[in-house]
Amino acid sequence: MMEIPGPVPQAASSLDRVLKPVIAELGGWVSATPGTLSLAQGMVGWSPPDGVLSALAEALQDPDPSLHRYGAVQGEPPLLEAIQRHLGKHHNLDLAGSTVWVTAGSNMAFSAMAQVICGAGAADAAEVILPLPYYFNHVMAIQLAGGLPVPVDAGLIPDLERLEAAITPRTRAIVTVSPNNPSGVVIPQRVLAGINALCAKRGLFHISDEAYGAFVYGGEPHWSPGSASGSSAHTISLHSLSKAYGMAGWRVGYMAAPKQLTAALAKVQDTVLICPPVPIQRAAVAALRAGPAWVAPRVRALADRRRQLLAAVAEHQAKGLPVRLLAEPDGAFYALLQITAGRGQLDADTLMRRLVLEHRVAAVSGASFGLLRDSHGLVLRLSYGLLDGADLAEALRRLFFGIAAILHGA
Repeated sequence: MMEIPGPVPQAASSLDRVLKPVIAELGGWVSATPGTLSLAQGMVGWSPPDGVLSALAEALQDPDPSLHRYGAVQGEPPLLEAIQRHLGKHHNLDLAGSTVWVTAGSNMAFSAMAQVICGAGAADAAEVILPLPYYFNHVMAIQLAGGLPVPVDAGLIPDLERLEAAITPRTRAIVTVSPNNPSGVVIPQRVLAGINALCAKRGLFHISDEAYGAFVYGGEPHWSPGSASGSSAHTISLHSLSKAYGMAGWRVGYMAAPKQLTAALAKVQDTVLICPPVPIQRAAVAALRAGPAWVAPRVRALADRRRQLLAAVAEHQAKGLPVRLLAEPDGAFYALLQITAGRGQLDADTLMRRLVLEHRVAAVSGASFGLLRDSHGLVLRLSYGLLDGADLAEALRRLFFGIAAILHGA
């Protein structure tokens, strides 16, 4: 007897409201267009310190069976101790009121925090304030946790009054990213300190994403809000080895979080990860041992790529191409390029797709970061972290030629 098939099960409809992963979609176009040069992917071009590879090789030869078994939910003691030393020495964090967690990159750290503070399933969705431009994975994590992202157009250096005006009884946190992805702006200490104090006054968490803390080129130094006196009870500091140590694919990051969140974070970490991968933690200790002294000359070399990008923008402005940078990118390895004229209904997402398929150069639409055309015009995020000087020059040539051709209808 033939069985009559029933309806096909589907994903929960709530996921329809979650942002699409733009990098994955863009990656599909790049794969379909051989020879594309990428100004899109947020990575550096260097590999990890030699000590990292040696530490992993030694770990794999270690006869200790604990390497292959579940480890501690927060992370292994040697790595936790190395992180605590690093945060104390290089970020001036007082960790007396905090716990340190090893995570699968700082993206996972943010996702865990979203689960903890949003309370999925609550009758009223918790709100999390995200100054524009936001980082799209932050939006996705909040949405997946059942929370409501609240984008606030407070300026590339956030205006404190605009942020405070966005606070409601349902607000749980304000997020900052400095140095910023996607703008490259380094938020001044006085501004971050003001946001941190506002969070303390209003009973909110301050989630400080510092994945790009090592990447600063101008006069404004990176500053960690968690170093402010009395901040440990409400400040969450997120860090990553992906960028500075060339370990994006290793998926290792860490955070310092208020002690009162320990039990809740343990539930999330145990459910999602059980424990951070033990062999990778051995390698992470070696990365922190190499430290900022290993990172510094590589960041100085990236400063040359930054100057190359700035020069290319200025050159094409002088030639009459309607482009400008939204801000001076003094940190990370990003810049926001605004196209100040456009044909018809051309939007940034269409421009992003056409640049890949027609001109073999990838950049990320500003709409992915909340910069919509109605209020910010056509914007692209450019990343100069992955390419060497010659490839960057060719990528920028294709980019500006492509923009001109698309604007003129070619």
